[in-house]
Amino acid sequence: MSFLLGDVAPDDPSWNKRGALYVPSGQGPTVWAADDIYTVKATGAQTNGNIGFIEATVPAGGGPIPHAHTQEDETFYVLDGELEFTDGDHEFTAVAGDFIHVPKGIRHGFKNKRIHAARLLFIYTPPGLEQLMLDHSTPARPGETPPPIDDDMTARAEQVIRKSKTIMLPDRRDAGPAGQAR
Repeated sequence: MSFLLGDVAPDDPSWNKRGALYVPSGQGPTVWAADDIYTVKATGAQTNGNIGFIEATVPAGGGPIPHAHTQEDETFYVLDGELEFTDGDHEFTAVAGDFIHVPKGIRHGFKNKRIHAARLLFIYTPPGLEQLMLDHSTPARPGETPPPIDDDMTARAEQVIRKSKTIMLPDRRDAGPAGQAR
């Protein structure tokens, strides 16, 4: 069923111009961000400043430590696998089909505690963090896994953290009484 609003001419040029961003499966610039593999599907520049969109593959043991973004909300949609998520002082397991929205300023992180890689989507609003990851992460090489984290990769990650004003937080599971490190 379709609804026509007033007199709309189907051949009116204003309704037939192209403007969609189309990124085919398997396409988009791909980087190694620590142990994870991020394929950027859309940047803020490509979406008129509306969103940043990343498809991520997180290997067993991978995932970012708890952190909080000061400038953007981060939304996740799990495509495949299982991830242990941190939300403030709470932890939960997210599986394929789960949706997680994290407002800026909220402590969050995730870890893949399973054997197989997990896949998920990240959406940043407003965008910008996806571009920083492109600018400061190591370009991935087809057919290779991310290399071990070295000084260069650590320095690149520190650039992203500093420029995005992300606050890195201790993992509560590693803390003893009253939040003291063990």
